Amino acid sequence: MTENGTPQHEKIVIIGSGPAGWTAAIYAARAEMNPFVIEGNISRTMIPGGQLMFTTEVENYPGFKEGVDGQALMMEMKAQALRFETRVLTEDVVEIDKNVHPFRLTTTTGKVVTADAVILATGANANWLGLPNEERLAQSGGGVSACAVCDGALPHFRDQVLAVIGGGDTAMEDALYLTKFAREVVVVHRRDELRASKIMAERALENEKITFAWNTVVTEVLGDDVITGLRLKDVNTAEERELPVGGLFVAIGHSPNTGFLQGVVDLKDNGYVETPIPWRTQTSVPGIFAAGDVMDDYYRQAVTAAGTGCMAALEAERWLAHGGAEHAHVTEAVSSGD
Repeated sequence: MTENGTPQHEKIVIIGSGPAGWTAAIYAARAEMNPFVIEGNISRTMIPGGQLMFTTEVENYPGFKEGVDGQALMMEMKAQALRFETRVLTEDVVEIDKNVHPFRLTTTTGKVVTADAVILATGANANWLGLPNEERLAQSGGGVSACAVCDGALPHFRDQVLAVIGGGDTAMEDALYLTKFAREVVVVHRRDELRASKIMAERALENEKITFAWNTVVTEVLGDDVITGLRLKDVNTAEERELPVGGLFVAIGHSPNTGFLQGVVDLKDNGYVETPIPWRTQTSVPGIFAAGDVMDDYYRQAVTAAGTGCMAALEAERWLAHGGAEHAHVTEAVSSGD
């Protein structure tokens, strides 16, 4: 609320602060839309800046021939947005009222912000095993990752024995990708058969570099500064053993940060935001757009997130310029019987 008790009003609010959010902010700011970014709070698995804040080296983002530190990349994106006078609030949005326009957003502290247009860029969380040393080494760059395509080609993974956790298509894709660099890839799966599609399973099973630890779970990630191995447990016999590895890739899926969007915009069956028109970022609610991993369950890369952030800002700008906000007022007035 403002000092006089009325909600703070913004032309455009961007929720989230990963590559999608900051790119959207840069484009919106340069279009003189004076964006307001609600960047999110620190939690156990996420911090403002998104998943790249847990990545020590990014080699596949264009423009950095020697690679770039993930945190440094996000800080530069934020600084670029701030250069164009983007304003930032470090809170989470817990509720969006889509039935009024301007849209009404409520944050964790009860702050109310209204917006003519909203861009959802809250990203997705990689699902982890939940082991303390796993999370510590993932955050410190100690050889634990949830993205083989992002990190698998890094020098310290080459010619190593690498472990992949999971049994679905993502795990098989990761394992096959890692065979380009690893000496051996061990797939650790808690069942005795794969959940992956038949073609992906066959490719992995037929690859000479891939071996399987069936009916097995990881109980501990070993290593101080870098990972040195895994403690494995047979789910049938409870027998434990250690597997020396030079890297761990967790491929048990992602969970989009859409809990607060239930009933606000249409979501896919897997929880990601639905964008009804291909190659567009408009959601099921006119004036609410989505960008980055919160709507992308296929690519999930920093560069594609940034691209959709650009798209969302351009679409929002055009929607507002062509009277989208005024039309939304008319729609609400008609629907409420005024």
